[in-house]
Amino acid sequence: MEFMFFARAIMSWFPQGRGSKIYEFLYMVTEPIILPFRHLTERISALRGIPFDIPFLLAFFSLELVLTLLYRL
Repeated sequence: MEFMFFARAIMSWFPQGRGSKIYEFLYMVTEPIILPFRHLTERISALRGIPFDIPFLLAFFSLELVLTLLYRL
């Protein structure tokens, strides 16, 4: 899953990659994880103008946190 997040982030930097089947697949797999964070951050007006994809970063770091907690079990 981490790899898919990284691949999606890197592909988003290249406009020609956004219409590809690979990007569509990565979007389809990662967006359900990002979507709840996107809904939460839409409520905060200060985060709307930031050029970074804050929901993406929150989802990625949350995934890392869950993985760390699972490894410690």
